[in-house]
Amino acid sequence: MNEEPAGRLLSLWTATGGTATYASLDEDAAASLDVDVAVIGGGIAGLTAALALKRAGRTVAVLEAARVGTGVTGNTTGKVTSLHRLAYSDLASRHGTGVAGTYGQANQAALEHIAAVVAAEGIDCGFRRVANYTYAESSAALALVREEAALAERLGLPASFTTDVPLPFAVRGAVRFDGQAQIHALKYVQGLARAVDGNGSFVFEESPATGFRDGSPSVVATQEGSVRAKDIIVATNLPFGDNGRFTERCYPHRSYIVAGRSAVPPLDATFISVDEPMRSILTIDVEGTSYVLAGGEGHRATESVDSAERYRRLAAFARDRLGAGEIAFRWSTQDAVPADGLPYVGLMAPDSRHVHVITGLRKWGLTNGTAAALMLRDRLCGEDNPWAAVFDSTRSAVTPQGAPAPPAEEVPVDDGGAPAAAAPREVDLGHLVPGEGRVLDVQGAKTAVYVSPAGDVHAVSAVCTHLGCTVEFNPADVTWDCPCHGSRFGTDGTVIQGPATRNLAASPALGGTASSGGAA
Repeated sequence: MNEEPAGRLLSLWTATGGTATYASLDEDAAASLDVDVAVIGGGIAGLTAALALKRAGRTVAVLEAARVGTGVTGNTTGKVTSLHRLAYSDLASRHGTGVAGTYGQANQAALEHIAAVVAAEGIDCGFRRVANYTYAESSAALALVREEAALAERLGLPASFTTDVPLPFAVRGAVRFDGQAQIHALKYVQGLARAVDGNGSFVFEESPATGFRDGSPSVVATQEGSVRAKDIIVATNLPFGDNGRFTERCYPHRSYIVAGRSAVPPLDATFISVDEPMRSILTIDVEGTSYVLAGGEGHRATESVDSAERYRRLAAFARDRLGAGEIAFRWSTQDAVPADGLPYVGLMAPDSRHVHVITGLRKWGLTNGTAAALMLRDRLCGEDNPWAAVFDSTRSAVTPQGAPAPPAEEVPVDDGGAPAAAAPREVDLGHLVPGEGRVLDVQGAKTAVYVSPAGDVHAVSAVCTHLGCTVEFNPADVTWDCPCHGSRFGTDGTVIQGPATRNLAASPALGGTASSGGAA
């Protein structure tokens, strides 16, 4: 086997965020639990919506499948900005400058909302104002950043073109947005959770939603009971229970980050490149140690890649071009990217009455997720929102270019639905070495078998519980990943990321164990 990439397999935010434990929903609590709004998902979007609604006088209950902020939000770069690489040129070319301007207004307002919440709630999350740059190294990229800067400035955003870019290597120029920010993302959402919980509102952890019903009241089901609410918000990156609507409108995109220790203080700036391979850069001080974060190496989650090599390339970039020392942490994250470039916010479906959705945050979830939450607050409070029409979740679908159309939700698929999946092979279990995972044929069943470094065997069904594709082992992240729609599972079969909501079943033939039930 190849040498393992450097760094502990854990995000810097998770490693240093501490814990704030909330009870799980049980039958006793559920028996008397009626709230105005039930929120599925304890990340940036769900918790921002919950707090905004509580402040507006609504009672809320947040249901988080794992721990607050441990999903996509806990694996971000920590950038809080309305400069999203070359988003404005892209959106203007596809939808017109008016739409691009609305997108910018929403994200800029989200940035200021986060700043205000940090101050009002006294959240200790390292919030710091910085400039953000989209930089160019080639002449072709330079022309693009000039265009982006000019357009963003016309749209009223805090934009300028500059050749003075505070990076430790030469670049030709950049778009600069002033007054942006960076945060410790996990500490921020933990602060949101503290502000939500109490006075008739609740945060429940380790309480995966298994389903919901639109009605009066609407109901969210879990294994231990149900929550009744006037309205439901599904804020789980890619939603479940949508009959596959949003897997047609979005595609899952995976990217990677390494955090190396740094001998120099953090810069008052964050960066992202135009040139490929794309590189995202942030420097931060956490618990008295300076770190430099390098992100990139992204790809559609449905592509089979060598994740370990991608970590190695980022580590080399951090060391060679940013002066990083020891690589302390490495992690990956997965985002829902909308095919038409705009997030989806609003009703789950055109005929929905009380079920709402936030998805397709296009890899800029801290601001897009916050803006989306504010849109739903206004919708549920009967107020107009100036951005809602542009982000409307019921707009016409656009199938992601180059992505296979997903099979019908009610018709599970077998191998044929997973062109990149490995076919099960007859392999003697003794050929598996510690740290290795393979899909094997065990008594005629496709079985995902993993041998831990200690030699323990974990065996679960290799059939993804979303639409029946065959999962593949990801040795760099030690997960079972679905090559069709991007669901991810732990080696014990537990759902890490949707759209799957049910865990992989245990394989009794090999004595494997898996957590029962679902996750969202």
